[in-house]
Amino acid sequence: MQEINYPERVESARVYDVAVESPLELANNLSARLGNRIWLKREDLQPVFSFKLRGAYNKIASLTEEQLSNGVICSSAGNHAQGVALAAQRRGVRAVIVMPITTPSIKVDAVTALGGEVVLHGDAYDDAYAHARHLASVENLVFIHPFDDPDVIAGQGTIALEILRQADEGIDAVFVPIGGGGLIAGIAAYIKSKRPDIRVIGVEPEDSAAMRDSIKAGAPIDLDHVGIFADGVAVRRVGNETFRLCQQYVDEFITVDTDQICAAIKDIFEDTRSIVEPAGGLAVAGAKKYIAENDCHDCSFVTINCGANMNFDRLRHIAERADVGEQKEMLLAAEIPEETGSFRRFCGIIGKRGITEFNYRYSDAQNAHVFVGVQLRHGLSERKQILQLLSDAGYPVVDMSDNEMAKLHVRHMVGGRSQGIANERLFRFEFPERPGALIDFLEAIGRDWNISLFHYRNHGSDWGRILAGIDVPQDETEQLEEHLAELGYAHWEESDNPAYMMFLS
Repeated sequence: MQEINYPERVESARVYDVAVESPLELANNLSARLGNRIWLKREDLQPVFSFKLRGAYNKIASLTEEQLSNGVICSSAGNHAQGVALAAQRRGVRAVIVMPITTPSIKVDAVTALGGEVVLHGDAYDDAYAHARHLASVENLVFIHPFDDPDVIAGQGTIALEILRQADEGIDAVFVPIGGGGLIAGIAAYIKSKRPDIRVIGVEPEDSAAMRDSIKAGAPIDLDHVGIFADGVAVRRVGNETFRLCQQYVDEFITVDTDQICAAIKDIFEDTRSIVEPAGGLAVAGAKKYIAENDCHDCSFVTINCGANMNFDRLRHIAERADVGEQKEMLLAAEIPEETGSFRRFCGIIGKRGITEFNYRYSDAQNAHVFVGVQLRHGLSERKQILQLLSDAGYPVVDMSDNEMAKLHVRHMVGGRSQGIANERLFRFEFPERPGALIDFLEAIGRDWNISLFHYRNHGSDWGRILAGIDVPQDETEQLEEHLAELGYAHWEESDNPAYMMFLS
């Protein structure tokens, strides 16, 4: 087999009929925080909000009219699908797109809008791939591989050509997301031919590290399980050609977890006011991890923002996980004495740090378990300090910041019915949100009654919202109401609320 001259193919690739030369932008805020220059290659600004149209169009442009007579077909989690649909639309040919059932609807709708015939099949990319191959043979369609094709690889490699042309300073490393490997194969093959001193570093999710595991094994392997949070890189098996090129040209592979990806999405937003998809945050997450592990200073790193096709409803999950991934929030569970004023004393130890969440439900007369989120200013060191302060004060405490079940489920499940409370009344409160506002609220409530239920969560708004159960003897009802009136906090009694009656009382 004749050796493929990838630099030559990259330089002659036909991509600019549909693609634009995306800008290379300095992430000022992130650079200042990390003490290194972080450059963002803004492939999220392409017409289909992803780099994938480069390789798709270059492949379709290489086909003859006879080859295209019946149309083209591809399998994709979304971004390659849009590239193929747009390229086919420009060539005036039929495009059948097989997508996993789990593909975000924003990507499905975008493909349909470009004239693609969408077929939803299977739970992951590999299921869609097998079905697309079957349809290709049955209907005599040309299969456009999303990554394992020299023309596709060369099309993606034009990103490297642009980076070397755009960079006005030396580049120490380029961080590239990896799914099947087409993007990093094209970038690495071109960069190493022109600037072998630049490190090319691949970044994968911890639960979808097909290329890293294949390189370790010495050959492409099949993953037993593929995580789908970063759906744009959720590939069970990398390509044979992309594997060969990565083995030859890629210097290092890094994996990052979901929280680190979410934190990177937030970082990119704060510098660009744009929201990338999880795969689009991989490179920044990898660069941050690399800098921390290697104690880098005053280096210049390029990261590929590969796509921005994400469903709006995923933003809530990303926002919740971003602060934990950035070490700006910790989650902890603690046991406190079941007695009046114990909340206030516990919060006093935490101090004026922002409380992002506080969940509690009375269970027995001795001890109470609370689930707490605390804002951090100094990352892991402050996290350890808080745990030590609470432990020294005699509170049994467990750090839940890395507990996946706690983050996904338990934080939303603290509560339920309580059998030991005879005179509980339920209130909603609103108060101006600021650091220390929660302990101010607890001070204002006073020390006369026991809090039997407590739920607080900082939603990022100007107002804090609390749901609190207060155990009030019948003969002290009037005294409580007078005290609440004097507080000046907006409040509403919810003791007759059907949700409370059905699930909590």
